[in-house]
Amino acid sequence: MKRERLDKVLAHMGVGTRKEVKQLIKHGLVTVGGVTATDPGMHVIPEQDEIVVDGHTLAYKRWIYIMMNKPPGVISATEDTRHRTVVDLLPLEWANRVHPVGRLDVDTEGLLLLTNDGQLSHNLLAPKKKVDKEYFARIEGRVLPDHVRQFAAGITLDDGYTTQPAQLEILSSGPASEVKVTITEGKFHQVKRMFTALGLRVTYLKRLRMGSLVLDESLVPGAYRELTADELASLKGEEKEKTGE
Repeated sequence: MKRERLDKVLAHMGVGTRKEVKQLIKHGLVTVGGVTATDPGMHVIPEQDEIVVDGHTLAYKRWIYIMMNKPPGVISATEDTRHRTVVDLLPLEWANRVHPVGRLDVDTEGLLLLTNDGQLSHNLLAPKKKVDKEYFARIEGRVLPDHVRQFAAGITLDDGYTTQPAQLEILSSGPASEVKVTITEGKFHQVKRMFTALGLRVTYLKRLRMGSLVLDESLVPGAYRELTADELASLKGEEKEKTGE
């Protein structure tokens, strides 16, 4: 296991800034293995050493995997000057350490994975991996079987780019239609732009699945939880399969 500076570990866990952490240590409020810490630069093994701050024992995890049902009006970023971000919804011990895997538009809801596992993020997002993403959408306009065939062939967007083949399932068709869409890319506003290219407009969009990870429908918008062992194992297994390991 890797040894790390005590002040760095505490800052990453949301205890405070490096400066604030140093003040806690200076005032004798931090113990490691039952011994009062005096040096912010002392090296600890966070997964192994018992670290107590002002009477509270910290539970350190090196890797964090969080499923969130992203609500509308919140952006998929770690910081922004105009909007609340998805990490603003998390407790500090997670918010300071994780990043969203990919983006959902500000008005789009649904499944979002947040983690500090950069390798997993890369493998889920890399275009050559073709990890599929499934969405539920409400459409202004009638979605027809011909649209299904067009999605399967690839849609040419407003900038001239032709998407990879996508799957379109019609759930209901009328002046307002409901559909499911599965894509293997993540172009800017892709699902909305695909329908726009067909003369239709998306009025509601929700991501249901990313690879093997399915949104827990018991999570209300804005709620989150850690991945289960089975969910993580499935994602990791999919990652190895995609990378050919």
